Amino acid sequence: MVFSTCTEFFAGNESAIANCPIAQNFAGGFAGGIAGILLAFGILFAITLLAALYIYHALAWQTIAKKSKHKNPWLAWIPFASSAMRLQLGGFHWAWIFLILIPILGWVALFILLIISHWRIFEARKYPGWFSLAQIVPKIGTPLYFVVIGFVAWKEKK
Repeated sequence: MVFSTCTEFFAGNESAIANCPIAQNFAGGFAGGIAGILLAFGILFAITLLAALYIYHALAWQTIAKKSKHKNPWLAWIPFASSAMRLQLGGFHWAWIFLILIPILGWVALFILLIISHWRIFEARKYPGWFSLAQIVPKIGTPLYFVVIGFVAWKEKK
């Protein structure tokens, strides 16, 4: 019975799909395979985009640190050390990075300290300090921040 129904399906009778487990698996497997491939490409794209943004961010802050004559500009490549380096460039002690260990209030305090640090760094590089406020602009803050650090790192201000 199953064999004849499946033979009908593969012969072109699409109404026989309900009685043919092979056809059901074939149709569901094909759609599932396409969905899996699309999901894999989406994840690959997201990982590639995040890696590119990380590399850009680290290169920009390494360049800013070199131009500010920081003794260890390579710290820009290490996640928490990068924030500690930016605090140092802004005139704060690096140990303020440990505020990250205090949930919510510590995070807010560290974020404010980093904005103040960025303000001081940007002014030292002869850019307006208020560029550091780009991080708090809703919706467009992150892309704007990446543009700002690119200018501060690679465009010479006269």
